[in-house]
Amino acid sequence: MGLFAFIKEAGEKLFGTGEAKAAATDADPAAGNAKAAEAIHNYIVALKLAPPDLGISFDGARSLVTVSGTAPDQATREKILLAAGNVAGVAEVENKLSVARAEPEAQFHTVVRGDTLSAIAKKFYGDANKYPAIFEANKPMLSHPDKIYPGQMLRIPPQG
Repeated sequence: MGLFAFIKEAGEKLFGTGEAKAAATDADPAAGNAKAAEAIHNYIVALKLAPPDLGISFDGARSLVTVSGTAPDQATREKILLAAGNVAGVAEVENKLSVARAEPEAQFHTVVRGDTLSAIAKKFYGDANKYPAIFEANKPMLSHPDKIYPGQMLRIPPQG
């Protein structure tokens, strides 16, 4: 299924408050890992991406999230993986998700300083004006086309 690498220091700061913060400093690693997994699971649910059988586990020693379940389609599968990986403190996501309806896979791009969605569209599609396709492919993780950050991984869907 695959292992996806992410920049550990970039992403949503789910482990910065409340019980999720305790996950990073908990004296009991198993309890801390469970709290971190719950925070990631809740984040994916809040994005309205979670299938009913979504399973999330977290290994703090390896900064590894394992995602399992059955996504309804390839796009949702990729969004779940990105949502789990674009979290500060996560370096890798192990993909154990299956897909109910097979579709072509997207490419991925890690944002670097100075990137814009237009520049990314120009690189992948040859046309900067196709940036809305990338923006739409990364909703709900992106709320505005100008709000991308270095280290964030984005889906680049196949051209339609």
